Amino acid sequence: MKCIKSLLVIAIITLLISFPLVAADINPHTAEAIKHAESAQTHGKAGHTKVLLEHAEESLKHAEAAENELSGANKQHASESVKHLNEAIEHAKQNHADEATKHVSEALIHLQQSTGS
Repeated sequence: MKCIKSLLVIAIITLLISFPLVAADINPHTAEAIKHAESAQTHGKAGHTKVLLEHAEESLKHAEAAENELSGANKQHASESVKHLNEAIEHAKQNHADEATKHVSEALIHLQQSTGS
């Protein structure tokens, strides 16, 4: 019984230690693009079009950088996120928070898919 508890503790510690290693595999530009897209989405839902625009533009910069560094299906998802972020930016400039938020949400889905997880 003591042995099982010890093995369980070791397994849990190993699992917890491995989480940062998994997160470290994400392209740093993708991580930043996701962070800013999440902020843009939050502000868009609150009707803060100007702040949505600022975060969408920052997300776009990082998504484009990630797109240049990724390959295969991950690159395709990054490319789709760039398209949606551009659409979001155009709608935000027209003060269309709802439509801009929809495009940011789509971009966020593709950004998350571009991580390969």
